[in-house]
Amino acid sequence: MEYGFWLPIFGGWLRNVEDEQMPATFDYAKHVAQTAERIGFSTTLIAELNLNDIKGIAEPSLEAWTTAAAIAATTERLEIMTAVRPGFHNPATTAKMAANIDQLSNGRFTLNVVSAWWEEEARQYNGIFTAHDERYARTEEFVTVMKGLWADASPYSFDGDYYQLERAELHPKPVQRPGIKLYAGGESETGKQTIVNHCDAYVMHGGTVDEVATKITDMKTRRAATGKQPLASFGLAAYIICRETEAAALEEWRRITNVKEDGAGYAGYDDFVSKSQLEQQVKRNDYSVSNRGLRPNLIGTPDQIAERILEFEAVGVTLLLLQFSPQLEEMERFSREVMPRVEAKRKVGQLK
Repeated sequence: MEYGFWLPIFGGWLRNVEDEQMPATFDYAKHVAQTAERIGFSTTLIAELNLNDIKGIAEPSLEAWTTAAAIAATTERLEIMTAVRPGFHNPATTAKMAANIDQLSNGRFTLNVVSAWWEEEARQYNGIFTAHDERYARTEEFVTVMKGLWADASPYSFDGDYYQLERAELHPKPVQRPGIKLYAGGESETGKQTIVNHCDAYVMHGGTVDEVATKITDMKTRRAATGKQPLASFGLAAYIICRETEAAALEEWRRITNVKEDGAGYAGYDDFVSKSQLEQQVKRNDYSVSNRGLRPNLIGTPDQIAERILEFEAVGVTLLLLQFSPQLEEMERFSREVMPRVEAKRKVGQLK
């Protein structure tokens, strides 16, 4: 199991807690990233939103791509997975920017391809926001153009419904060959087919072990049908509440799930639920933490959390993308208390 984390660019992860002591500044994000790679985390995911969907649209947040370049320059080993939304980018320019950050980081830059869900943000920032399936059709062309420009053959031309290029050159190429690793998540039929046809790894919102097992099996089957190499990894979003006792963990859970529907972040959440095609009904309780982070139930004592992590590992999860609050302190607690227990319990299980 690899341990990743969401870079704290929104001032926190809790929609019902105003001040999480996690300022939306680069200094804080850099400190978290540098600490994380020192204590055993392998990957950071940098979300791309121009508005703050956690604390409210009038609150500050960091821009993903400039932050990614700066994090690449101030870390040594961390994989930097940055979200990209085709409706807000030109694919040729994006391919150039991505190749440049991959060079800067010596091959540590990866992309999380997101087809977008926030209609209000697209209106404010002049993004392209269309019907669900059309967003994925655009995504397919977007990814095709990037891969074509990263490939060894030059120049590259493309004539599609959304993008046209004529004899375009891109140099230098990314460090990663034949191109930069592409993660993506999706739960609709169109989304899943786009991923197995064009991407390298699958990332999931939080879910139970049974829900996640079903998704992984389905995606493995779909990928096999394409004749391509198996998906390289399966990532899962989750929020951690680790305490010395189960009672203390449950008390923290009650504190952060006190849903306020008139909160500043509710508008973006409502767009996420209504504009996406999700497999499960999203409950109001999931509003409290983004990406359904509470559903994996990584809540409890270090031993309880370690046991549940191994359950997810057993069904095929290879990367946990974790959220904490406050990020730095709880990340260090997880590294100190949970990671060693996972390894110890895994060894015990292998000896049985």
